[in-house]
Amino acid sequence: MFAHRPLSPRSHDRQALLHGSNILVVYRDPVASPKPAPGQPGTHSDFVPTEPEFFVAILDSGQVLAFNGHVDLGTGIRTALAQIVAEELGVALGSVTMVLGDPFDVPNQGPTIASATIQITAEPLRRAAAQAREYLIDLASEHFEAPRERLVCASGSIKPRDTACLAIGYGALLQGRRHALKLAETVALKPADAYTLVGKSSARVDIPGKATGALTFVHDLRVPGMLHARVVRPPYAGHDRGAFVGTSLMDVDKSSVMDMPGVVDVVVQGDFVGVVAEREEQAAAAARALRLTWRPPQGLTDLSDIEAALVALPAQHRSLLDEGDTDAALASAHHRIHRTYLWPFQLHGSIGPSCSVADYRDGRLEVWSGTQNPHSLRADLSRLLELDEGAITVTRLEAAGCYGRNCADDVGGDAALLSRAVGRPVRVQLTREQEHLWEPKGAAQRMEIEAGIDADGALAGYRFVTRYPSNNAPLLASLLTGVQPPSDVPFQMGDRTSVPPYRYPHRRIGCDDVPTLVRASWLRGVSAMPNAFAHECAIDELAHAAKADPVAFRCRHLSDPRAVALARALAERADWQPRRAFSAPREEAGWHYGRGFAYAQYVHSKFPGFGAALAAWVVELKVHGESGRIVVERLWVAQDAGLMVNPAGVRHQVHGNILQTLSRTLKERVEFEAGLPASREWGSYPILRFSELPAIDLLLLDRADQPPLGVGESTSLPGAPAIANALFDALGLRFTRPPFTPDIVRARLRENVGDAPMASNIR
Repeated sequence: MFAHRPLSPRSHDRQALLHGSNILVVYRDPVASPKPAPGQPGTHSDFVPTEPEFFVAILDSGQVLAFNGHVDLGTGIRTALAQIVAEELGVALGSVTMVLGDPFDVPNQGPTIASATIQITAEPLRRAAAQAREYLIDLASEHFEAPRERLVCASGSIKPRDTACLAIGYGALLQGRRHALKLAETVALKPADAYTLVGKSSARVDIPGKATGALTFVHDLRVPGMLHARVVRPPYAGHDRGAFVGTSLMDVDKSSVMDMPGVVDVVVQGDFVGVVAEREEQAAAAARALRLTWRPPQGLTDLSDIEAALVALPAQHRSLLDEGDTDAALASAHHRIHRTYLWPFQLHGSIGPSCSVADYRDGRLEVWSGTQNPHSLRADLSRLLELDEGAITVTRLEAAGCYGRNCADDVGGDAALLSRAVGRPVRVQLTREQEHLWEPKGAAQRMEIEAGIDADGALAGYRFVTRYPSNNAPLLASLLTGVQPPSDVPFQMGDRTSVPPYRYPHRRIGCDDVPTLVRASWLRGVSAMPNAFAHECAIDELAHAAKADPVAFRCRHLSDPRAVALARALAERADWQPRRAFSAPREEAGWHYGRGFAYAQYVHSKFPGFGAALAAWVVELKVHGESGRIVVERLWVAQDAGLMVNPAGVRHQVHGNILQTLSRTLKERVEFEAGLPASREWGSYPILRFSELPAIDLLLLDRADQPPLGVGESTSLPGAPAIANALFDALGLRFTRPPFTPDIVRARLRENVGDAPMASNIR
């Protein structure tokens, strides 16, 4: 097994953590990568480190190092995790340095996904900090010859209560020997009513470096002797399965560019092609000039009709929930609806194209990456290069946000291959076109619902099937080089929030697992966002059929008291006046006005999964009957995330989530031509502009007595259905296929029929 010898400096001395004196560490023995459940994302690796995994280290200077396996994607977890550690240890926030993501430094806690950092992976970190505190109190008890219960921790020191004794600092207590504690399963935690840092807003620790231009982004990294490269992608843009993958390159004329200024090499392996040069603009020019011959891809799926393409995919049906007699309940329902909802392919749309730097030398590799999944990337690079994971160091740096799986890992594979070929560090940055065409898209999704109410207007039955195409998003370099063959095996990722939160006495929930149509992977909300869209549009339609107010009807059928409390709190905040939707249509100067409500809780992981934060939206909008233009005028959003470690950080994240959701709902859709993605730049993939932002009123419920829930994705779920429901209130028409662009609205208005069983409400 290789020792850990990173080529780049660390913020700490790992050897001192492993062997030094005058230090307290809390660790666990090395373990193999947690095995992901079948069909779920995770790190597929048999690598077992030889060194312990640290959670907390207290140095003799009093400084605290804390380690977490997830990374900060601009969500502020670096700050929130530091607050948790500082709170349990009784130290100032500024004395805690968080170490995130680098695989040799942090425990392997899986990919940074599913809003799981604060809700799940922070728990052992909190335990470790509390365990260190209790151990320090034991040392102080010996020092002062005083019982533990008389001692108090504050500002990184301990002293007896109600005495004139001088406090002793943590560093002084550690002098003379090494203190190493194995992470305990249970430990006394600080009670929530004693918190002084957790639950209080704190300025994010990452902002100053970004605001002052300090080196925080992978795009800015430069290392000695570094070369630049551009990759040349095959003509089957965005596809990762089919016989043509890795087999389409027929000829490369290297001589066409080798005499160009600065060109060092043209690297070819299978369908992988990269041009390496001394300067970035030289690599870009040579990549454009390189003469290649490709075999045109055959058998591409016609993607002009996404729904038809989804339906045609071979499916493996999974029954998730079957309660009561759904067929009979629907057959006897007083009012019944049958709807199909369709979600489009969407981009992560990272503002900065993906970038990575790799240095392969002496049988070792270091990669600097903006990856969201450092341990997974290391395992992928190991397979790509046939290199032991112990010889690979992944240094995680800030990158453009993605909230899912964009090309950040792929470009790391590109840089690693090219560095190995030329024997020098290589920097690769994708073009905007490459990023848009090749990133694993947020998957299109089809949801089919049959639902009904009884004669009393109560929910009767619910049948739901969702179809979500995805796989494990293999590293692109592995596919193009033939190291990993294309796979038709679907991932089981369509079941997020597949069960509605309402009390249907008879319900049948299923998921059709299908392979990819184009390269697709998880994007914020994963399948839960489309599933919640379908659930919330359906319940709104049933409320109208029951001649009920949409909020009151939901509260009548919600099972969770916290959900009811959230819905009612938001309705009060938004001054929601109860009435049946589309019962008081308002039109002024060609504009139709409406309001809509939706609620959802993001339920992640493999079914049945577990819930993150609860969220609800109220939307007020106007839509122009002639142009189809929608203007969201006001927006109220409420969220219940349990204990908020850093309320200011939660507010930042929720606001960002709201804006992204508005953009995805009103504008974003990948277009296709001849079976290939055609959204190459921002002109063909517009996103929300600052001038289009509505007034946002955000209500964060204070639940300090409840465990923290993940906030990274939940707020997105009610957005699209709230807008669709507001459109119904304005126009009397159901919109089932985001994005709600002006052309979609105009087409729907032209139809003006076919909304049965609600046709009587269409004008």
